[in-house]
Formats: sequence, C-alpha cells, structure tokens
Amino acid sequence: MKLHEPQHRAPTPSPSTLSLCSEFTVLWLLILMILGQPAGAQQLETATVTNRAPLTAEQVVQNLVQMNLFRVRALRSYKGTRTYRVEYHGFPGARSAEMVVKVSYLSPAEKEFIVQSTAGSALIVDRVFKKLLEAEKEALDTEIQRRSALTEDNYRFTLVGYQNGPSGARYVLQVEPRTKDKFLYYGRIWVDAEDFAVVRLEAEPAKNPSFWTRKTEIEQVYIKIGDFWLPSHNHSVTAIRLGGSAELTIDYKDYEITGASEVSSLSSARSALHAETN
Repeated sequence: MKLHEPQHRAPTPSPSTLSLCSEFTVLWLLILMILGQPAGAQQLETATVTNRAPLTAEQVVQNLVQMNLFRVRALRSYKGTRTYRVEYHGFPGARSAEMVVKVSYLSPAEKEFIVQSTAGSALIVDRVFKKLLEAEKEALDTEIQRRSALTEDNYRFTLVGYQNGPSGARYVLQVEPRTKDKFLYYGRIWVDAEDFAVVRLEAEPAKNPSFWTRKTEIEQVYIKIGDFWLPSHNHSVTAIRLGGSAELTIDYKDYEITGASEVSSLSSARSALHAETN
C-alpha cells in the first residue's frame, strides 16, 4: 500500500488524549474490517414488508455466497474518492477531523491511497484515519477475508422479512455470529433479490474491542456500479464509557471501474454444475 500525504503540523496532545484516541482506533479498525467483504447496495427507501418470501434463508445465503465469489473474480480494478469524518464529544474535550483520499484497487489484494487533503484534529488524522487505511490493506489478507465472510461457517442466518420497494425486492436476514470473533457482528442484512448482494447492513460488533466503549452501532449501504456493488456510505456511532460519543462517517464517490470481466450468473453456474454431474 502506498500512502502519500500533504504536510501538516500536529499539535502536542496530552497523554490522556493519546490513550483515548488509541482505543478509538482499535474500534474503528474493527469496524472497517468486518465491513470489508464484497456486498451490494442501494439507497434506503420505504418498502412493503411481507412474510411471503420466495426463497428460504439457506437458499438466499447460498446464492449470496456464490454471487459474491463471481463478483470478486470478475472485478480486476477500480478507482474512487472517499471522505472520512470524525466528530468526538466527551473527555477531555470535543475534537473533529476530515480527510479526503483517492483510492485505487488492483485485484487480488493491492490498494493505493493518496491523501488529497486533511482538516481538523491532526491527532485523529494520524491515529485514526491513517490507521483505517492501513487496516484496509490488512483486511485484504485471505485469512481475515475467510474469518469475516458472510457464510454459514461464520454466521447463523434467520429470514425475518421480505420487502418490495421502488428499487426491487429484498430479503431481510438476521445474522448471529457462531463465535465472538473480533471480525464478526450481530445485526441485520438486506439482500437484493435479483443480484443477491447485500444492499444495507445494521450491526454491532460481536466482541467489544475496547474497555472504553460501551456500545457501537454501525450502518453501511452500497451502490451498484455497472455489475459490481461497492461501498457508498458508512456511519458508526460509539458510546464512550466515560461519557460522550464518537461518530465516524465515510462517504464514497467518483467510482470508475477500470478493469473487469463479465460477472457469471447463477443460472449459468447451475447449468455448468448440471453438465458436470451428467
């Protein structure tokens, strides 16, 4: 991972602030990693909920896993822009920061980040934002991908609803981690009924990563770019044990798919499997 950045002067922080910011960094590293798997999304919308789902939870998950694999294999490279923002209110005082980053991805596990601008607390920029970029590189590791993937090896899935909205039908699944692994979470996912990609996620970490945090609520949505589903917006709010809260948002835009092959369909995969067994 290459990281280029502009020059800036960092104020001298107090030891207590450094300690607290380090704990937040651990939390946000977790958030980034558990949401790093391939998925899909659309903007939130009002939808009709019905219990008459065409598929079972097991069938939805099988299709989701298969389509995620197809998309990963087909996506070779892309570019985009991200804006990271943090608002912290609590001991020892309020702090905020913003960082704009250009990102380039090259399959299977290479990312380059170029920092375009920074503003606000230099401590948050150095100890949170830059750690998030480093964590994203680590999250490309095969073992971490396996441990964090939305599969039946890692989670139990329960179908809790089926929605029909302006952007199409969605399955709503409750997810429960099989172990309290630091890369897993409790929550709900919304799965597009045509592409079998996660369109929205609401979750809490399966394991509290820090003594200083009481509760963390995470929401992530994605956007479809061509045949691929990429992150669109992440919003995380953390309640601090000493009082106060920390809010992290990441906005993704200006996507450009620079290298890709055709994404296989479920029907073609089933046809190939049928031919092999005959």
